[in-house]
Amino acid sequence: MPRRKKIVEREILPDPKYNSVLVSKFLNCLMGKGKKGIAEHIFYDSMEIVQKKTKKSGMEIFKKAIDNIQPLIEVKSRRVGGATYQIPVEIRAKRKLALAMRWIIGFARIRSGKSMTDKLAAEIIDAANREGASIKKREDTHKMAEANKAFAHFKW
Repeated sequence: MPRRKKIVEREILPDPKYNSVLVSKFLNCLMGKGKKGIAEHIFYDSMEIVQKKTKKSGMEIFKKAIDNIQPLIEVKSRRVGGATYQIPVEIRAKRKLALAMRWIIGFARIRSGKSMTDKLAAEIIDAANREGASIKKREDTHKMAEANKAFAHFKW
């Protein structure tokens, strides 16, 4: 955090197909080595697969999946005296979104399947149905925070 200048946040333009800033952020997160065209191809094809499998709008399922994965609280390490405590803290909205996108992409990559489009589509469908690895990660994060609730008074 700088002492002098205020941080100016970049404006992210919406994607061309769905006209959504959320999709644009997801594409930027999915992109590797600056290859945005490949990231767009993967995402748009996976949305078509989602639409075929669920018979609902792909965008609607994607938003539902993101909402289901976003964690509410997490634990942060804080050193008090000689001991390190895991302190539960609430998460800012931007961090919630970033964690949700990161988890979906990460677990889609390690999933078994043919192509990234199939794996991403399967992970999005699972997340929308409240199952799968990314939902398990969210539940584990919440359990950690719940287990360390006794140390919440160290938050300042």
